[in-house]
Amino acid sequence: MTGIEKTAAKRLTNVARGALAALMLAAAGAALWQTPATSAEEAVVIPPAAMDEKPAAGTAKAIFAGGCFWGVQGVFQHVKGVTSAVSGYSGGEKDTADYEAVGTGRTGHAEAVEITYEPSEVTYGQLLQVYFSVAHNPTQLNYQGPDRGPQYRSTIFAENDAQKKIAESYIAQLDKAKVFPEPIVTTLETGKTFYPAEDYHQDFLTLNPTYPYIVYNDLPKIENLKTLFPDLYSEKPVLVLAANKS
Repeated sequence: MTGIEKTAAKRLTNVARGALAALMLAAAGAALWQTPATSAEEAVVIPPAAMDEKPAAGTAKAIFAGGCFWGVQGVFQHVKGVTSAVSGYSGGEKDTADYEAVGTGRTGHAEAVEITYEPSEVTYGQLLQVYFSVAHNPTQLNYQGPDRGPQYRSTIFAENDAQKKIAESYIAQLDKAKVFPEPIVTTLETGKTFYPAEDYHQDFLTLNPTYPYIVYNDLPKIENLKTLFPDLYSEKPVLVLAANKS
């Protein structure tokens, strides 16, 4: 079985579990005359970061983890000013930075996305706003949707002290404003190396738009980005594999 086939089997199992849970919740909700929860992850309208970097020339990097990297990568590939968004692993060592090992939840890695962006077009604070609002749910500890384990944790891998301060300030700002029903559990890690994931994980959302996991969990995030951040939304995604071939 190839890597992508193993991944497909795992993700489909997770989707099946999620669908079963949704049906059970719907049945319970109907019995209690309550409206059942929607199946797709809902976006949350949040204020912009009060502390942010100043627009500047050149490029910078940001690394975010928030569940399966397919959806996180897909979201940021559609953000204006982002020139690259690569799926990978961060938080652990090089020799265990592969999908099978990371999937055990024992390597210290998180599925993450390394974003290269132009601060003159989009700032770190704006990327954080997208990250917290539509890319994932920052109140879920060591899981996102159907995916369970520390490899799916909500983590910001700060590249420098400035990013760390901006992220810390924003988390405190959002918690104080109580924009989420639960406290934010996103952690900050520094000094970690990012390792790109296997090619079959890159651009997965764009290349597999009818894949059940993508349809159920990730395509709604793209629509939420388009709706909530129209000025930041780019219709054409910045793809990894296309760039590698050019």
